[in-house]
Amino acid sequence: MNVGIVGLGLIGGSFAKAFAKEGHAVFACDRNEPVVGFAKLEGTVAQVLTEKNLKDCDLLLLCLYVDDAVNYLEDNASHISKDTLVMDVCGTKTKIMEKAVPVSQAHGFSFVGGHPMAGKQYSGYGHASADLFRNAPMVLVPPSFDDIRLLTRAKEALSPAGFGKFTITTAEAHDRVIAYTSQLPHVISSAYVKSPASKGCRPLSAGSFRDMTRVSSMNETMWTDLFLENRAFLTEEIDRLIGQLAAYRDAIASGNREAVGALIREGCERKKEVGQ
Repeated sequence: MNVGIVGLGLIGGSFAKAFAKEGHAVFACDRNEPVVGFAKLEGTVAQVLTEKNLKDCDLLLLCLYVDDAVNYLEDNASHISKDTLVMDVCGTKTKIMEKAVPVSQAHGFSFVGGHPMAGKQYSGYGHASADLFRNAPMVLVPPSFDDIRLLTRAKEALSPAGFGKFTITTAEAHDRVIAYTSQLPHVISSAYVKSPASKGCRPLSAGSFRDMTRVSSMNETMWTDLFLENRAFLTEEIDRLIGQLAAYRDAIASGNREAVGALIREGCERKKEVGQ
């Protein structure tokens, strides 16, 4: 299988390494040309992805920010073969589906939205790993839910990456949930670590501090785009959190032992319900 990868950051680079490890030919491009050169030298990338060999790709992965993915697809759609399966791996799905599906239909190739639920707090090809997606969940957002052949094709095409589970959903449902499960924790971590108490606290900190601050080291360009792209759902979640924090704050400030205990108990019960 010939796999085209646009963007060799953490996600694109990890896909490239995973497919190359399984013996597939990887054609890749990145605005940072030295990264592509390095990937070729280490044997991960077989060829630089160009307009000429784009038509030879069985699978094309757009590992870019949403606007960049849309622009690439619009600029190169005429060079993509009707036999190619195109998939984005952007962190939000509404805009990419709205833009990409009409382009794919106009040019006759297949498109599926995707979001691998795996990553690291560090970005860039240098942190990419062939095993990043091993046993991880993968979300697929198809243009139509009754196209079983397309979904089967997408799962088979991604099999070299080693995903453990596939979830099929809509763009809106994806973006609503991801606002809570991914984006809100990053907002919380970034806000939490800004306390003046964080300076010099290491001798008195343990697992809780480490866990709360882990994702505060994030790619500001990427996460700014994700936050703003999904701002309607994300601000809803932030407002809910502010309400919950206010309840804790008021109960603690007033010394209301019963109210504090009830809030903690509610949190424990909810954790049991959601598991993990």
